[in-house]
Amino acid sequence: MRAQNIRNIAIIAHVDHGKTTLVDLLLHAGGVYRDNQEVKERAMDSMDQERERGITIKAKNTAIHWEGYTINIVDTPGHADFGGEVERVMKMVDGVLLLVDAAEGPQAQTRFVLRKALAQGLAPIVVINKVDRDHANPSVVHDNTLELFLELEANESQFEAPFLYGSAKEGYFVADLNDEKDGVRPLLETIVDRIDGPQIDIDSPFRMLASNIDWDDYVGRVAIGKVLSGRIAKGDKIWRISSDGKRISVKITKVFEYSGVTGSQDSTVGEAGNIIGLSGFEDVDIGETLSADENSESIPFVEIDPPTVQMQFSVNDSPFAGKEGKYVTSRQVRDRLIRETKTNISIEVTDSDRAGVFNVSARGAMQIAVLVEEMRREGYEVLVSRPMVITKRDQNDVIVEPFETLYVEVPEQYVSGVMKSLAARRAEIVNMTASGSGSMIESMIPTRGLIGFEFELLNMTSGHGIMSHLFKEYAPKVGEIAGRSSGTLVSMETGVAMAYSLDALESRGKLFIKAGENIYEGQIVGENPRSDDLPVNPTKEKHLTNHRSTGDGKGIQLSAPLKFSLERAIEYITTDELVEATPKNIRLRKRALSAVERKREARKAIT
Repeated sequence: MRAQNIRNIAIIAHVDHGKTTLVDLLLHAGGVYRDNQEVKERAMDSMDQERERGITIKAKNTAIHWEGYTINIVDTPGHADFGGEVERVMKMVDGVLLLVDAAEGPQAQTRFVLRKALAQGLAPIVVINKVDRDHANPSVVHDNTLELFLELEANESQFEAPFLYGSAKEGYFVADLNDEKDGVRPLLETIVDRIDGPQIDIDSPFRMLASNIDWDDYVGRVAIGKVLSGRIAKGDKIWRISSDGKRISVKITKVFEYSGVTGSQDSTVGEAGNIIGLSGFEDVDIGETLSADENSESIPFVEIDPPTVQMQFSVNDSPFAGKEGKYVTSRQVRDRLIRETKTNISIEVTDSDRAGVFNVSARGAMQIAVLVEEMRREGYEVLVSRPMVITKRDQNDVIVEPFETLYVEVPEQYVSGVMKSLAARRAEIVNMTASGSGSMIESMIPTRGLIGFEFELLNMTSGHGIMSHLFKEYAPKVGEIAGRSSGTLVSMETGVAMAYSLDALESRGKLFIKAGENIYEGQIVGENPRSDDLPVNPTKEKHLTNHRSTGDGKGIQLSAPLKFSLERAIEYITTDELVEATPKNIRLRKRALSAVERKREARKAIT
């Protein structure tokens, strides 16, 4: 049977197509906010980084109550690097709102998330958002979306998905653009009418799949999922069943329901069909089965796409190590990385062949950069390497590497430059079509060709270029891709950078530091336009003579140093360099800090 008064839906879309704004609108319609209450924009983006970056990173769930119905809503990320967050919530819901921009139409991530939803048999509702945008063309986007359904082999019921049009920002959706604007009611009515209630079995023992893991300061780990059968209450004893069949007895200490922007709240009982949270676990992993029956079989979990890039994390060994962070040992770094794998199933952590160095694999460099940023904000000090793609051998013992489908939208005047850059990165152009503001270039590119491309695209197009990508397949490795063409300015000394010496160094290249900064031997302090690295001394002071006084040079005007974001720093470095991430600083450095050691390593490489 199906629960009559519950609807479980996920909102899926390409990045920046308006998912989180739509959730805000639904929360308002569901009475979460009082009439006189200030509405917090993007209420579901609770992480600091989500608000700073303007994207959703973690899948989160809430619920609204509307005319006797409980509508559980899962807000999912739209960026390709966080696709694992989308994949794992598919087991919690029975339908999806597919949000598509009325100007941009279906994009790379639209294809990815829709494919996952259709494969799970979920019922879609298509919401064409931002119809008030310049260049909006809802009818063309409607046809393009239906073509996407055909390409992804939607079944007949899925292909007949209802379409709604409107603007989450303006606060309305309609079934027809000529209809009177009546807020969000037409969308809520469509959800209730077209999404079935969850399939449940009231009379069987309690069963639930842990689709998400949360943390509560009072009760610890919280397993979140949809109750498939039975009911659960505080004090009940259940079994935690891992994927390998291991069974551990657990006593439930709390049952949570989710509502509004406040997140979880205590509940007396978890009913079949509802999305709830359970506490009482010393440990629990995403994908585990929770059941009142010890002999219950594991509930199948959705297959996750494999990671494609890998970076190395290690403990900070610079001369300034331990001066800013609280967690500075290799054991602390390792424990934090392992803890991340418990809640982020698309990240893998393994020990390397060197003590204190850990291999972290993920979907993309941005996903790892978000993790590093979280760690430094928590008080960790770490060294991270440049991303490397994960290669493997196929059945014919040929080395294969990951390839992605890349979509780049650029104004017409930048097309030739972008095409040249793509060719240098071993991309193969698949299709090129006119878009609202220029051209849309579709290509197949090795994943390693994407490293650093987004920053280059922004520079090349003065910020007007838009890119999105989607994992395609593993294929035979293509030729080499040229890396950074410039060398660096490497400090020979440890001390304080002086304006006198920096003034002289500005003629050698761009500086990454300013006067008064503490620097150390082996730190990268600037960029050298030539291809080789240049040792410099930024700590050199002006010697006083009879003709020079301490006042001379105080009028030195230095250019503003080039400061790197964490992602840009990770993409900028080469294989013999590292990024040092601490709570207060992001520094670039050589792996071997000593010039003598670097020369020794270079001789070894030649022989």
